[in-house]
Amino acid sequence: MIGVFDSGLGGLVVLKSFLEKLPNYNYLYLADTANLPYGEKRQSEIYSLTQKAVSFLFQQGCQLVILACNTISAEALRKIQQEWLPKHYPTRRVLGVIRPTVEVVGELTNREKLKVGVLATSATVNSRAYVRELKKINPLVKISQQPAPQLVPLIEKYWGKELNFSSKLDYYLKQYLSKFPDDLDFLILGCTHYSLIYPQICQLVSPKTKIITQNKIIAEKLSDYLQRHSEIDSQLEKNGQLNFLATASSEDFRSKVKMILNQSSKLKA
Repeated sequence: MIGVFDSGLGGLVVLKSFLEKLPNYNYLYLADTANLPYGEKRQSEIYSLTQKAVSFLFQQGCQLVILACNTISAEALRKIQQEWLPKHYPTRRVLGVIRPTVEVVGELTNREKLKVGVLATSATVNSRAYVRELKKINPLVKISQQPAPQLVPLIEKYWGKELNFSSKLDYYLKQYLSKFPDDLDFLILGCTHYSLIYPQICQLVSPKTKIITQNKIIAEKLSDYLQRHSEIDSQLEKNGQLNFLATASSEDFRSKVKMILNQSSKLKA
């Protein structure tokens, strides 16, 4: 079984792409809605919450866990992979979303002098994870990062409620996006929640800028990973089963799960 972990709605967009690209696998989605948003928390708290969540997913039978959150990938993935997994679950695997996203930028261009913008949570920006990874593939890249602390709470509260959502979103997007140079080659949406507002972002960004949204990217990269790692793939059940868990459930969250995935959800708190 493949576990997918996020604080709330953002990872559902990634999960939807998994279901489209790899529909035969069994999935367990865990949303830590009791503790969202993660983007303004301290690194130590993010790591502690992530370690508990991954441990829980392993106990439920997951052999592979995808951290479908940039903040978690930036602040917890490396320590989990390098320190915690070898001691506790040496045969299991945990993957993040930042490295696969950066690889796509490298695949899309061979230009040396690139200008890349990163729109992300405060924790992701402060971690400089995107800066490190982008510099690995292109040392000459010019990177502009912009924290967007209001977006995830706004999406979690108002997404799907058009009357309250559009004007508030437009106000914050204009504020954040105006901080970037006008001549960006790429704008990375460095939070999986932002895939839910991709159309609105497109309206405010120059058509010359390539916007990188993660949902399809992560699904393609997971498919490639499983093809290259048959020892992991062979351990994954393939009955097409899908289940959801949330640390604090609500009817509003249930309805949004159904809206994103276009199917009824078996959500348990």
